[in-house]
Amino acid sequence: YTGSSEVPNFPEFVAVGLVDDVQMVHYDSNTRKPGPKQDWMREITDERYWEKETQIYRSYQQTSKNNTEIA
Repeated sequence: YTGSSEVPNFPEFVAVGLVDDVQMVHYDSNTRKPGPKQDWMREITDERYWEKETQIYRSYQQTSKNNTEIA
């Protein structure tokens, strides 16, 4: 993941998941929801999975924000 501060037109926080250098999931602070980037990821996950992942990514986002404020 990566964080930014006061960068125009860029989310404050972006996280991606990769498998073998292929992006499979994307989350950013604008949408505040992770989403699959590959068909196979859509096929093997359900709404419960994405609800759990949403909470995890939001936690990562908050931690990143806290760390940025400290730095």
